[in-house]
Amino acid sequence: MNSSPKKDISPGQRFRNALRREKPLQLAGTINAYSALLAEKAGFRAIYLSGAGVANASYGFPDLGVTTLENVLEDVRRITAVTGLPLLVDADTAWGNPKRTAREMIRVGAAGIHIEDQVEAKRCGHRPNKQLVTQKEMVSRIRSACSGKIDPGFVIMARTDAVAGEGIEAGIQRACAYRDAGADMIFAEALTGLEQYRQFAAAVKIPVLANITEFGKTPLYTTRELAGANVALALYPLSAFRAMSAAALKVYQTIREQGTQAEVVPLMQTRAELYEVLNYEACEKKFDAQFAEQNVRKQKRKSK
Repeated sequence: MNSSPKKDISPGQRFRNALRREKPLQLAGTINAYSALLAEKAGFRAIYLSGAGVANASYGFPDLGVTTLENVLEDVRRITAVTGLPLLVDADTAWGNPKRTAREMIRVGAAGIHIEDQVEAKRCGHRPNKQLVTQKEMVSRIRSACSGKIDPGFVIMARTDAVAGEGIEAGIQRACAYRDAGADMIFAEALTGLEQYRQFAAAVKIPVLANITEFGKTPLYTTRELAGANVALALYPLSAFRAMSAAALKVYQTIREQGTQAEVVPLMQTRAELYEVLNYEACEKKFDAQFAEQNVRKQKRKSK
């Protein structure tokens, strides 16, 4: 709604362009269309839809691979309808059909997806007991996803969870194999030190993403620290969602306990601020004009 990208530039190409303009490129996690508008207002050049975010926020489920491709596509449609910021989407393990997953994500306006090398019954990347598919099977996933690229600019990112269970060398070996299979970028999950990122970046020689999620295994590195380790993308998948949820719970508890929300009003976005993000006045004028035009057409039909 707020962005008007050139029609001849695909979302994937906009994502690649943003990556050239900012190092590391910060990806703001957005769980719905409105949070995407907030991220745009804050000045981010790219945004992200988390699989955990879809499961948690849209369905009230834990991140255990229970949501479907269609579940995620619905949230992607809503986000890409209101912003031109390039959207990277968490495609989990690609739901058994990476080619279709890539194709459908392109059709709903995503700029790219990342696919992971866990088994179908996946776990959060910062939780224990993760199980991986073989390197050969993950290579097959990446090749299949690449074959579904009806837009050559669309980004296929390969995520590896191998470091936590198999070590840094195994993780890098897998990442190099995924790159050779066609992956454009690498998502190195749950790394614990900047030196590990340096090793990944030096080995794969394609952009590497760092997942800077709270309460996980990776320290909350600054963008300056990440740039020094040659990290190309910095991801904040659920930061705003966690803050929103904590604030919402406090508001609910206060209203329930005190019988009024007066104490927590200072925590709230004002009506004017909401309208500013939504571009309310311009939309109102547009809708009023459309309604008036519809009425004119109705009257003309009646007079015939």
